[in-house]
Amino acid sequence: MSLDIPDQVRKTVMAEGNGSWLDELPGMVGSLAREWSLTIGAGFAGGHAALVVEVTLADGTPAVLKIGVPGHDVGREAMALRLADGRGCAELLREDMGRQALLLERLGAPMHDVVTDRASRHDLLCEVAVRLWRPVGPDIGLPTGAELAEQYADLLPELWEQAGRPCSPATVADALDCMNRRRLAHDDRSAVLVHGDIHEMNALRASDGSYKLIDPAGLRAEPACDLGTVVRCTPDLGDDLRTRTERLASRTGVDATAIWEWGTVHRVVSGVYACSIGFQPFGDLLLAEADRLTG
Repeated sequence: MSLDIPDQVRKTVMAEGNGSWLDELPGMVGSLAREWSLTIGAGFAGGHAALVVEVTLADGTPAVLKIGVPGHDVGREAMALRLADGRGCAELLREDMGRQALLLERLGAPMHDVVTDRASRHDLLCEVAVRLWRPVGPDIGLPTGAELAEQYADLLPELWEQAGRPCSPATVADALDCMNRRRLAHDDRSAVLVHGDIHEMNALRASDGSYKLIDPAGLRAEPACDLGTVVRCTPDLGDDLRTRTERLASRTGVDATAIWEWGTVHRVVSGVYACSIGFQPFGDLLLAEADRLTG
């Protein structure tokens, strides 16, 4: 079988010393196609941690086959999709964890390409987030928002140094303070399933005209963790982020302070990381806003 493997996927696999996986991939896709009665179509570009291709089921239903590259486990994504059960996220049709393969509902264009008014996208992202959130107890094997905050607190100072100190020390200190407060605020009794990275490119049009999310990180956390990414996104919109936060709080009933603090966490971590890998101008836009807000 001939496969069009995106360059970024190929680079990721080769950089991590897993070149033999690329040789095995056509056979793996072929065996999945036979076992699941799939017709393989064109590949999707843009990602780096998975091969993603269009497929068609035996009954003509369009779907997506996703195979995680070595070292990038899709198990958490599969668990989050099972819990979501098609509400707020793409439906999980089949899975094979031995081959790191997911068969998913095929969705349409991303919100970024469909909704021209960028402020309106935030309202739509609120709606899809609310559909996704549902209580999940500590017996569900997903990391918590407290663990994410702790992980970020360990990562940020070193990453900031490696990236050449792209924002002020006060901005880093503010983010670390927010991480600590959100860590302490975690409560298993009120934790819900959250996506972890809600933005306009991760929300795709469903057949009924609504939007569903793809690529969930999968966490047990307070809802504000998701809304913080909405505060982080579109850093060049030019709106007042306090007003944006209050609007998100009003639409969802989630505490504005918690949203603001998660927004600060996501803004600084994402900005520093983007600067460390040269993803510009996104990184500089985020950190310029972070420095302004801290100042």
